[in-house]
Amino acid sequence: MSQFQFYMEDMVRPMREELTNIGITELTTPEQVSENFEGMTGTALLVVNSVCGCAAGQCRPGVAKALQHAKTPTHLYTVFAGQDKEATAKAREYLAPNPPSSPSIALFKDGKLVHFIERHQIEDRTAVDIANDLTAAFDQHC
Repeated sequence: MSQFQFYMEDMVRPMREELTNIGITELTTPEQVSENFEGMTGTALLVVNSVCGCAAGQCRPGVAKALQHAKTPTHLYTVFAGQDKEATAKAREYLAPNPPSSPSIALFKDGKLVHFIERHQIEDRTAVDIANDLTAAFDQHC
């Protein structure tokens, strides 16, 4: 691995930890994505993480706030777009027919996508707005 790749990992580690520190499991390989999504039962939240400003200012804080709600998904996952490219590509197969969007947030029930928040629905909203959107979806599907 080149020195540049190590430097990038040092830069993105805090962005990863913002989600893993609140109990979200990071999927870094396509195999991990498949293992967790094939035959899934219950509810699952998938956060497509990103280094962009709206991920830092709205997406990750909105997800963190939403997970303090009384009802939350059974499973919590994240992939990191631009960092774990193969895992992200595999995760996006489960988001079809929606186009790739980073960051984004998806809610699944028994393996079926039931709620999806794309980047354009994140970048012009507050973390509280995103949390409210998610908690309404949790109340409906979890």
